[in-house]
Amino acid sequence: MTDTPASPEEGTRPSRGGKGRRRKPRARRKGLLIAAWATAGVVVLGGSGLGYAYWHLNHNIKGVDIDAALGKDRPADTDNGSMDILVLGSDSRSGSNGEYGRDEGSARSDTAMVVHVYEGHKKASVVSIPRDTLVDRPACATDGGKTVPAAHQAMFNSAYSAGGPACAVKTVESMSGIRMDHYVEVDFTGFKKLVDALGGVPLTTTKPIQDTSSHLSLAAGRHTLDGEQSLGLVRTRHGVGDGSDLGRIQLQQAFVKALIDRVKHVGVLGNPAKAYKLAGAATSALTTDSGLDSVRGLATFGTSLKGVKTSATTMVTLPVAYDPQDANRVLPDTAKDTLLWKALRADKAVPAAAEHGTTQGGADGVVKG
Repeated sequence: MTDTPASPEEGTRPSRGGKGRRRKPRARRKGLLIAAWATAGVVVLGGSGLGYAYWHLNHNIKGVDIDAALGKDRPADTDNGSMDILVLGSDSRSGSNGEYGRDEGSARSDTAMVVHVYEGHKKASVVSIPRDTLVDRPACATDGGKTVPAAHQAMFNSAYSAGGPACAVKTVESMSGIRMDHYVEVDFTGFKKLVDALGGVPLTTTKPIQDTSSHLSLAAGRHTLDGEQSLGLVRTRHGVGDGSDLGRIQLQQAFVKALIDRVKHVGVLGNPAKAYKLAGAATSALTTDSGLDSVRGLATFGTSLKGVKTSATTMVTLPVAYDPQDANRVLPDTAKDTLLWKALRADKAVPAAAEHGTTQGGADGVVKG
């Protein structure tokens, strides 16, 4: 898959001229991942007992009023005790993110995950949506009051570049029929700072990973990755699997489990300096919906998710297949996607039939916590 910018025009399906052969993947400068409850968990641990820093931490968090932008034209807000969160990784090149590429004036959602927390908040399912999935993007209003027109067969990540968080939420809700209760976004620099503040993330690679595009070189074995290495891992695709975005998603899913475990086991009680460093890194990394854009909101949110264990978390990729007319794009597997979203709407486990025989990426098992 190529790294074609996903503007509204560029994100739509290209001309059908040519044979649609898979092109050699070009160097990618984007890609990051973090789980909603991982960052919230850091705030819960780090924010307790730090009243003197409350104001500073509160002002670190950027908020977006998704509800005001989208209005009432949304899926029903179910009241069964479950929760759905859209988690995005932003590839903005502005500010300190400029080392990863030229700032072109807009950001894209390089990574997208729908986190469904089941009733009782003891288990969860996480659905990764490939950025190159061709979808029918709905018309939507941005948080700035502009209207973004609908687009047929547009790349999924064009929703964010065209209309920001509100349009990304609208597109996911249109695809799934599920109302997103919350929105969490993390950028490159924030991701690195959070990992470094945690003292790194321990994991095992079962194969060597060498990728000059993401500047990652790891031998097979046990590692504790710092922020730069972690960013390289969740960005890499050339060094593993079939070189596609789907293989990278498999690495990201394994990494986030290791990250969650690290957040839960890091010791901050009795160490205010470490607690403040973690809370500062977490809050400065985030853009959230207006329901979470305060330390109190994040702490309450994180507390509600503390019972979710990685062993009770299922991670899947939205069922897709390579587009036969353009192998650098993927198409939703409509029948299997329907099964997946229907199950989550009913607060049920993702059925095996929704995953069986789907395109994977060839990187499963390369990274373990």
